[in-house]
Amino acid sequence: MKIFVVNAGSSSLKYQLIDMDNESVLAKGLCERIGVTGAISHKAADGREYKTETPMPTHSEAFAAVVYAMMKSEAKVIDSFDEISAIGHRIVQGGAIFKGSCLVTDKVIEQISELGAMAPLHNPAHVIAIKACIKTFGDKIPQVVVFDTSFHQTMPPKAYMYALPYEYYERLAVRKYGAHGTSHHFVSDRVAVLENKDKKDLKIITCHLGNGCSITAVKDGVCADTSMGFTPLDGFMMGTRSGSLDPSALTYIAEKDNLSAADINTICNKKSGMLGVSGVSNDNRDVAAAAEAGNKRARLAIDMQRYQILKFIGSYIAAMNGVDAIAFTGGIGENDPELREYVCENLGYMGVKIDKEANKCRGKEIKISTEDSGVDIFVIPTNEELAIARDTLAIISK
Repeated sequence: MKIFVVNAGSSSLKYQLIDMDNESVLAKGLCERIGVTGAISHKAADGREYKTETPMPTHSEAFAAVVYAMMKSEAKVIDSFDEISAIGHRIVQGGAIFKGSCLVTDKVIEQISELGAMAPLHNPAHVIAIKACIKTFGDKIPQVVVFDTSFHQTMPPKAYMYALPYEYYERLAVRKYGAHGTSHHFVSDRVAVLENKDKKDLKIITCHLGNGCSITAVKDGVCADTSMGFTPLDGFMMGTRSGSLDPSALTYIAEKDNLSAADINTICNKKSGMLGVSGVSNDNRDVAAAAEAGNKRARLAIDMQRYQILKFIGSYIAAMNGVDAIAFTGGIGENDPELREYVCENLGYMGVKIDKEANKCRGKEIKISTEDSGVDIFVIPTNEELAIARDTLAIISK
């Protein structure tokens, strides 16, 4: 059984074709600059590649290019649509409406669209992609939507509610929703496998650290709390996002500089975080290189982010009354040994002991704590596409 996984943005379309009989990736690719010029890069599992620039005024043309790559190019992997059993879509925001993954219907598409204001950079693009996908593949292949927010729906009210007038929750559904749930779900499941224990018997903290970052507390097998909030802006500082801060600082800046709500939103989401503090880049590698060269603002940005990550981990240890395992994932989590060492060395009060030689790894699954460590520490590359494919298979198999 083959499942086609789609992760669409406003100007991009990432995809994988996965054989669920052995969960192997048959092909993967990326369409870029949709709506501008258009280009596709496609690679089959055996190394064959297909790359070309082609006009992609909309996502429909992008899907047409993907179909050609998979079925007719020199890197083809299937002969017809009949080989695709289902299509799974990654959706960022499911709000309070979607507790889990579900089949695509006209009503579901409409509801995803209605949630667009809560994920303006993502949900509208997802809707466009779903409609284009249906237009390309037809309505005979079942399509499933998998939400980044679903895994966090198990949070109790004490964790997801804000201390605002209650009417804003009742009338506008303002509450914490979280993000990166598909990744946190996959990684926490993987921790349980590596620990050879039932996930319900573990207290796990998963750290998804990349350009966007979030940390999740997993207790009794489900999400108990997570760092991102009403939107992915909340939590700790990221590549370009500020993370949590005093709202009065924003109203002060807005009044002093005569800025609109949209201006403030742009500043917090696109001009802050590592980029805003360092003045160098939103890319952790560039900021680290600048810090190494003596750039004090770059050093400050790194120190701030690591400190904030440590505080969130510590708060979740307190909230769960302990922790059995901590996992690092994402571009930074998987590839920054210095960050992992900093966190572990500051968790000595929990009996954490890091194997410094094992911690030198980058981008591979490994246990980096010593055998006598009080908490098991793992590096686990995330695989959101496989998680989406698994959910899609579960939905169509019901």
